[in-house]
Amino acid sequence: MANINDLALPESLLHFYTTAPYPCSYLPDRQARSQVAVPPSQVDTSTYGMLVHRGFRRSGQFTYRPRCDGCQRCVPVRVRALEFSPDRTQRKIINRLNVPGLMQVSERPLIFDPEHYALYRDYQQSRHPQGGMDDDDPDQYREFLLNSGIDTRLVEFRIDGKLVMVSMIDVLNDGLSAVYTFFDPGTPKASYGTYAILWQIIQCQYNHLPYLYLGYWIGESTKMAYKARFQPMDMLDNDRWIKMSGLPAPSEPL
Repeated sequence: MANINDLALPESLLHFYTTAPYPCSYLPDRQARSQVAVPPSQVDTSTYGMLVHRGFRRSGQFTYRPRCDGCQRCVPVRVRALEFSPDRTQRKIINRLNVPGLMQVSERPLIFDPEHYALYRDYQQSRHPQGGMDDDDPDQYREFLLNSGIDTRLVEFRIDGKLVMVSMIDVLNDGLSAVYTFFDPGTPKASYGTYAILWQIIQCQYNHLPYLYLGYWIGESTKMAYKARFQPMDMLDNDRWIKMSGLPAPSEPL
């Protein structure tokens, strides 16, 4: 298994800086810092895939990874998609939402859509109130989700014509990267978030892509607990991707 530091990057074109401290979004009373790759214009799809192997993620045009003082709790994780088999609860979700004709899934242009934005606002205000993004205006929404210099797909999910979920997905050479998903918060038992990840895993399997990158897992964060359900999973540990085991699973799906 290759050491991620052996991967060639255009070092002469990219530079990295560490941000000033800011409040951590996942652990209370902690300060976070990020290492950011600049300039964004030099991060194309191929380069981004190499950075993902080193534990980076993307937010709009900015590619970053945690570089917090005295804390290494953010663990990059990826699902081994070709080895994945849904558990009993996941099979029920797939069977319930994969009824022929029920869920309509389509790829849409990576442009601003007022209907998508309205769903995003409802989701943020219901699921993440006072989380920093619950009052995003259209320009902030565009910068966060629609401003991409790599191969990014916007996929919408509808039931009986009603928009219920939107997923942003980056396409990499060895898999897909789940950027962000937001869904109708008015049906909490629908498990749309779980279905979105299962759908992305199935897309990896269909296209013979070995991995679905899910960003960071934090053992102490209830916001991150759902990722433990999608096994088998790898974690980035000391610059190597190794198989994870023994993760606690949340009691209910998203």
